[in-house]
Amino acid sequence: MSENWLSMTASDLGRGIGSGEIDPVALTQTYLDAAKAHEFSHRIYARFTEERALAEAAASAERARLGLRRSLLDGVPISWKDLFDTAGTVTEAGSHLLKDRVPVADAEVVRNATAAGLICLGKVHMSELAFSGLGLNPITATPPCVNDHAAVPGGSSSGSGTSVAFNLAAASIGSDTGGSVRIPSAWNDLVGLKTTINRVSVKGSVPLCARFDTIGPLCRSVEDAAHLLAALEGGQPADLRGANLKGARLAILDTAAFDDIRPEPQAGFVSAVDRLKHAGAEITHIDIPEVTDALALSGILFATEAYAQWQEQIEANPDLMFPEILNRFRSGRDTLAKDYLAAWAELERYQKVWHEKTAAYDAVLLPTSPILPPNLERLMTDSDYYVTENLLSLRNTRIGNLMGVAGLTLPTGVPSTGIMFLSAPNSEERLLRLGVAAEAALG
Repeated sequence: MSENWLSMTASDLGRGIGSGEIDPVALTQTYLDAAKAHEFSHRIYARFTEERALAEAAASAERARLGLRRSLLDGVPISWKDLFDTAGTVTEAGSHLLKDRVPVADAEVVRNATAAGLICLGKVHMSELAFSGLGLNPITATPPCVNDHAAVPGGSSSGSGTSVAFNLAAASIGSDTGGSVRIPSAWNDLVGLKTTINRVSVKGSVPLCARFDTIGPLCRSVEDAAHLLAALEGGQPADLRGANLKGARLAILDTAAFDDIRPEPQAGFVSAVDRLKHAGAEITHIDIPEVTDALALSGILFATEAYAQWQEQIEANPDLMFPEILNRFRSGRDTLAKDYLAAWAELERYQKVWHEKTAAYDAVLLPTSPILPPNLERLMTDSDYYVTENLLSLRNTRIGNLMGVAGLTLPTGVPSTGIMFLSAPNSEERLLRLGVAAEAALG
């Protein structure tokens, strides 16, 4: 029976704990044993928090015995991207610039999740300082993609996606600045939720770009995403009962999203759209030329802010960094303040146009990524390939970050491809209702 626990959704595990069929201590030990024994353990987990996990599990078991469970997920073991501070446990954000950094307190989201009864299994690997969509990190470790062990898993929440996909955590929490929750979710056939900027607290998480950084779950179901979001916020989960697609108004974004798309992501998307239509969704196509203009601002907006955030540490020890990541940070080094501010003013105009043109729809649809996970060895030896694939991997997801909206990716059924739903800012509850109906339609 305990082997089945490893592939169950977090919500089903929570129900099993609530009914008395699953003991949180046994569940946590099962996950720890599986994760430590796994052939890719050291490529996925940066470090385990075994003592903490078992103490939290014992407390959860006692609450269950007394009928005092704090949430549906009380007693469910999850992993954390290694940019969330955990008191007394090294948090390095995938970089030797932060080697052996030990925070004294938990990040706010870790505190909230712990208060909801979630168990902290450990910290998982990530792209260096979260500045890549590929998940390649020769400085600490690169996890393998679940569908192709010779390929990268997507980033920057690489260990988050793979810890769940390889059944080494019931769910994981990552961050998304340009697609870092959604890309590893899509490439590892998971559900990933990008929250609206400032909706979930980033206090106690290692920053990349404060005006774009968001936090969200990588998990096995939309129901899991709803309960994990509630745990991160210290709130109530979205009510998903009775959700269906009949009359849902969805718009396929034709602008930019299908440029240079590879056959598999295209096929997965088309097949998924057909199933949504069959379930009653009303689907049309829209073109928003301003999206192309907004994407053209990405370099100045992301790289300038990222370099400003990390300039001091980078220039003190540039040799500690993977050269591709160092170059990406330094591409923001020479931006003039007037150009950065002008780019933000321009983006705000494009955001206004986006909201006007999408207001009539429940969500905008596009392929989560136009490419499949690239080959790890080739990325290490072919710089041009690295740059092209990194930019393409994040191209579609970055639209959601630039427009400041909420986003949800679901697996299409074609391995390592996702369909993404973008909805208005702070509409996560409606997006999750739409998502659970879409999930049922996609099978």
